[in-house]
Amino acid sequence: MHIFFQDLINQFALYFYGLVDLLPKIIMAVFVLVFAWFIARLIRNVTDKKLKKSMDDPLLAEFLATMTRTIIFIIGISLAFKVLGLSGITAGILAGAGITAFIIGFALRDIGENFLAGILMAFKRPFRVGDFVETGPIRGRVVALNIRDTQLKTPDGKDVYVPNANIIKNPLINYTIDGFLRFDFVVNLPAGINHEAVMKDIEVAVESVEGVLKRRRKTEVYISAIAPGRVDVNISFWIDTFRTKATSEKVRSDVILKVQALIENLQK
Repeated sequence: MHIFFQDLINQFALYFYGLVDLLPKIIMAVFVLVFAWFIARLIRNVTDKKLKKSMDDPLLAEFLATMTRTIIFIIGISLAFKVLGLSGITAGILAGAGITAFIIGFALRDIGENFLAGILMAFKRPFRVGDFVETGPIRGRVVALNIRDTQLKTPDGKDVYVPNANIIKNPLINYTIDGFLRFDFVVNLPAGINHEAVMKDIEVAVESVEGVLKRRRKTEVYISAIAPGRVDVNISFWIDTFRTKATSEKVRSDVILKVQALIENLQK
């Protein structure tokens, strides 16, 4: 029994002295981790502010800043393992992480696909917040951009969350990427009148509506068809969605009402 306790005490003393020898390395490794976390967070915040000031793309700036923080912290973890003398574990962890990521990515390939599509859209954006877009059967104004999906507000007030992969795969129409939006509509003029003079009056009436562009994008009024007893006239005009205070739908409604009133006066 005495020999047993003596062996136990000797083994405990061996572990204790080993821990004492390893304690400075543990303290140094913890210090490296804390220092790496602090530096990574500091650089992330500074990078985020600098990029947002120099780039017209807050989502891309935030993504790059987050990636910078992650890379720095991973380097800190590797240095901590090296301080502890466990460099071989780092390679094992990275290999295991790669296998795990492959398995999870295969099982959740739709989520991964949307994530990668979000990263692509962060670097090359086909739209901005506030643009009016159409993708597939969905039309709406861009409200928010996320890594997984894009939030659209439809004209009837619905919030639609479109997976980013769908936007990458399908054709996308951006009606307001440059701020210029064109509207067209057709009116019927009665036969037996001076159509050329009336068309000039229509052009003046359209351009008198607030919000309609007059110089950079000209209003066009032209005959599109002739039928017995009437002439079909197509009216095309532009608005600047960046500078117009009223909504594009309101401007379009005002133009139609203005033209309709002009035609009614001709028929009296």
